[in-house]
Amino acid sequence: MTATVTAQRRLMEGSEAIAEAAIAAGCRFFAGYPMTPFTELLEHLAKKLPEAGGVCINAESELEAVGMAWGALATGARAATGSTGQGLSLMQESFSEITLAELPLVVFNMARGQQDYFQTTRGGGWGDYRTIALAPSSVVEAATHTRLAFELADKWLTPVIVYGDHLIGFTQMTVERDPASAPAAQPAKPWALDGSSGGTGRSKVIWTWRQGKHNTPGPGPDGHWRTVAETYEEAARVEARHVARVDHGDRHLVVSFGTTGPFVDYVVDELRAEGHPLATFRPLTLWPFPAAALAEVAAGCDQVLVYELNAGQMVEDVRLAVNGAVPVRSIGGVSQDESGMRQGELLGVDTMRARILAAIEGVQA
Repeated sequence: MTATVTAQRRLMEGSEAIAEAAIAAGCRFFAGYPMTPFTELLEHLAKKLPEAGGVCINAESELEAVGMAWGALATGARAATGSTGQGLSLMQESFSEITLAELPLVVFNMARGQQDYFQTTRGGGWGDYRTIALAPSSVVEAATHTRLAFELADKWLTPVIVYGDHLIGFTQMTVERDPASAPAAQPAKPWALDGSSGGTGRSKVIWTWRQGKHNTPGPGPDGHWRTVAETYEEAARVEARHVARVDHGDRHLVVSFGTTGPFVDYVVDELRAEGHPLATFRPLTLWPFPAAALAEVAAGCDQVLVYELNAGQMVEDVRLAVNGAVPVRSIGGVSQDESGMRQGELLGVDTMRARILAAIEGVQA
């Protein structure tokens, strides 16, 4: 008689769920510097990674952390780093270098709100580079997106950012976990510097310029960077993800991202029950942004309303996607609590309801 191993359901804090998901995905090296609300993720990894045969280092700063992760990546290990948006700003040069060197870094941004959209989608490093960015809305999504992040990083040989926040990090939700599941299979990494390819004609170089060596010349910077740009173009075509909740006859579309999404869904469900023709759209990937899907959903609407908790960042991508076919209005805004660590009053459902209703009535009038 064969015993059946069933999935375990556990009430878990978001930071712990992300840490366990990273380990289940095969991450065996992590380096970071503590900064609220990222600190708890670092603490969980410091406890759990050594138990799985991995290494977690509390670095002296964000610069050292990303450099250590870069070194681990070059050996072929699945490696990651992270911080808040403020800490990630110090890592931007390394992100661009790692991207152009085609290394699969995973980055966790446990942000202090939604004002890091531009940083996440535009970056601050040099040269032509992009990073895939996932924006989970809950603890459960954060766990699944973490495993996806490592898979996408290896698939495209590029950094992938998981945009979390204080709400995800400190909220507890029931997460299913299969105790018998093995770490995700990893693709072959013939480019890894594992010490087996030394010697004339056999050594390898991981470098953003891809010049190669005199006896094994590479494509040079122009050829290499063209190849990297083509990789971004292909990723943009196939990796855009979204969730849409639409019915025939909806006249108003509300777009949100990340942890604001479930609150918007709740308010829209209430308003729909009252007879208001509302739909919602949430990008799962901030880059590549699901522009084609959004344009299709918005096509039959009177207006698109963007609810994000910042001064207006994602709204730019929404306008580009709709391309003038439908009016786009920003109805969110800057919203931080007194600590500066969490979202403020605009995350409240009463405020959301009032703003959405005002926008609907403005069009109907």
